[in-house]
Amino acid sequence: MLILSVGMPRAGSGWHYNLIHDLTVAAGGQDARQIRERYRLTHLLTEVNCNLGTLAVPRLVPVLIPSLLGKTFAIKLHAGPRPLARLCIRLGLISPTYIYRDPRAALLSAYESGQRGGSAFKHLQRFEDAVAFMRPYLHIWEAWLAVPQTLTVRYEDLLANYDAEIDRLLAHLRLSPSDPDLTAVIAQYRPGQSSSQDKGTHFHKGQPERFREIFTPAQFAAVNQAFQPFLDKMGYIP
Repeated sequence: MLILSVGMPRAGSGWHYNLIHDLTVAAGGQDARQIRERYRLTHLLTEVNCNLGTLAVPRLVPVLIPSLLGKTFAIKLHAGPRPLARLCIRLGLISPTYIYRDPRAALLSAYESGQRGGSAFKHLQRFEDAVAFMRPYLHIWEAWLAVPQTLTVRYEDLLANYDAEIDRLLAHLRLSPSDPDLTAVIAQYRPGQSSSQDKGTHFHKGQPERFREIFTPAQFAAVNQAFQPFLDKMGYIP
């Protein structure tokens, strides 16, 4: 089984991936970093969190091979579903999850990272650039929401209702909540815990609505106008 941990950028996707990855390993699955080395997938599964990039056929097929050989492991990406991935999901070969947050908060986090010189967001030097950067990810959110097999979770809910969201995640992954090995992983990733083991776990300390204190009135108006239809669908207050 190939588990997809998909997420909106700056929406706790690293936290969510590492949680899913470690739950998978604790339940008897494989470490994706070892899979990457053993099956020579380092050119496809990049960075510390084994990010696939896209679900284009030339990238997805090589990563599917270990799962077809009986390996269960989790990989990360930010891209939307494609035809082959959709087919594999319907056949039960891929299990997708998707985490998102208020896109205004994600935008602010990406924009501030770019202002600090963060390599992934250094091109976001103007507020308008950040709005344009975030807009395609709203369509990706919509695309994953339309895939009925996808477990979707809001970052804010995972932060505020961790135990309830964990129950949903375990049910989706078909894991037993009484397994003591899983209990240890769940405790490790609980909001407020600190970890130096993996990059990405730090994001469970984010402030969900800090953007309300940071945006200027003009910025607030611009981002609300740009994201309005999606904010309503996502359940966020404009």
